[in-house]
Amino acid sequence: MKITASMVKELREKTGAGMMDCKKALEECGGDEEKAIAWLREKGIAKAQKRAGKTAAEGIIGSYIHMNGKIGVLVEINCETDFVAKNEKFQEFAKNIAMQIAASSPKYISPEDIPEDVLEKEKEIYANQCKAEGKPEHIIPKIVEGKLKKFYQEVCLLHQPYIRDDSLTIQDLLNELVAVLGEKIVIRRFVRFEVGEKLD
Repeated sequence: MKITASMVKELREKTGAGMMDCKKALEECGGDEEKAIAWLREKGIAKAQKRAGKTAAEGIIGSYIHMNGKIGVLVEINCETDFVAKNEKFQEFAKNIAMQIAASSPKYISPEDIPEDVLEKEKEIYANQCKAEGKPEHIIPKIVEGKLKKFYQEVCLLHQPYIRDDSLTIQDLLNELVAVLGEKIVIRRFVRFEVGEKLD
């Protein structure tokens, strides 16, 4: 049976093994994908990477040092394949995100990352402000919700307006890149250093 490039590619995506190993496995198993997966596992080559739902396990570390050397950022951005990780658009995105973090100093990636106690404290502060301003009780939750949205824009990277085009949020930018590259892309973690800043 002829082993095609698409068969090799599909096996590679399912197992995480190298192209040559996948080709050899398919040749050894007469093109049977299930047998080839088992063959790779027996040889200890396959990472047995199940793709029930897409996994973003490849990627790069983007970095940015502000011109005066006073601010530095490292950000890990994941994608599904090494091929996309090497893509110019993906690498440019990583650099732009590192610059965004340097300029806008987010604390979290998304609202889901904010600890519950921090969120509750913010809500309490906003509610107390409303009461002090004499706002009617029934509209306070709505005002608190609006203030929380502004809070997310300040502290959550994905909700921040993009520094190069404030009509877009970082989430919009990410969605655009996913549409262009056709893979799941995740901003996984970041660290921002600033000379002389106090550590928590």
